[in-house]
Amino acid sequence: MKNTINRDKSHEEQIERWAEFVRNHPEEWKSKIKPFIDGQILMARRFYAKLLETPDGRAKILELRDVKI
Repeated sequence: MKNTINRDKSHEEQIERWAEFVRNHPEEWKSKIKPFIDGQILMARRFYAKLLETPDGRAKILELRDVKI
């Protein structure tokens, strides 16, 4: 239980440090996070493209996106 409390406090402190950095360095944080976000988008696109190649891929994508057909 003690480790959980320490971890939670440490995590909270890290979030506060990041929020302060974002507030004080708006352009710098954007350049740091942009490659990560771009990478996530590329990986998602690749995932959907590969899923479309599988049997029932389209149905699975619609299910993932909670689209009713």
